[in-house]
Amino acid sequence: MLYVCATPIGNLGDVTPRVLDALRSVELVAAEDTRRTRKLLSHFDIHVPLTSLFQHNEAQKTEEVLRLLRDGKDVALVTDAGTPGVQDPGMRLVARAVAHGLEIAVLPGPSAVLTALVAAGYEGEGFRFVGYLPRRAPQLDASFHGWRRSGGIVVAFETGQRLPRSLALLAAILPDTHVAVCRELTKVHEEIVRGTLADVSARYPVPGPDTDHAAAIRGEITLVVDLGEPIDEAAAARPQARTAAERLLSRGLSRRDAAAALHVCLGMPRREAEALVREVAAEG
Repeated sequence: MLYVCATPIGNLGDVTPRVLDALRSVELVAAEDTRRTRKLLSHFDIHVPLTSLFQHNEAQKTEEVLRLLRDGKDVALVTDAGTPGVQDPGMRLVARAVAHGLEIAVLPGPSAVLTALVAAGYEGEGFRFVGYLPRRAPQLDASFHGWRRSGGIVVAFETGQRLPRSLALLAAILPDTHVAVCRELTKVHEEIVRGTLADVSARYPVPGPDTDHAAAIRGEITLVVDLGEPIDEAAAARPQARTAAERLLSRGLSRRDAAAALHVCLGMPRREAEALVREVAAEG
């Protein structure tokens, strides 16, 4: 049996009894960082063999664990914090175990995503988790515009080092959009900063070339962004299309040619373009 165990994201008291029972019963614990997991096990007086399973050895260790599972051994999979497979190593092992028809038990527990989502205090019927924000500005810009079109609530991870720059880039696009920066959740120095992107970005200014690296933002960070209602792109583009139709007709183009131009140049559906041209012509 493969036990996929959610471990505390900060406060060790958040671990569940089921996870502790599983950790005590297995013959091996596969951990993202054995040093961090050993602290958890030692705290609860659990003594079982540990092996590392992280990004750079995931392929090799996955096959080793699968062999143990096929031999009838019980193995627990843990990550540094939270549930394995959510932006952490381990999903390959779970997928391979499923493909081989091996038994799997997922033991739920602490989640930075859900904790931050509730702590942000934004109302909504659902949310989208996007993992870590893109590192490069063009990719972040493109992603943010795509999320804005869909609207709703977006939850993302970010590092302390990149947080100021990411907030500054997002604030430049939609400064009045609301965001919650949730840092060190459930830990002693937990911090939740809520406000508009413009205000929160000012709270975490981009460091200058002479900034002391020791002053960098520390800890695990989860962002919750409330993007509001979806954007109706067709409605947003209609004023531009109307202006274009007025100019085309004023220059003597026929209704048919003006509609064709809107269809080709602005990508409007042909029938919508024809209807808009008729409407503008009737008003003129």
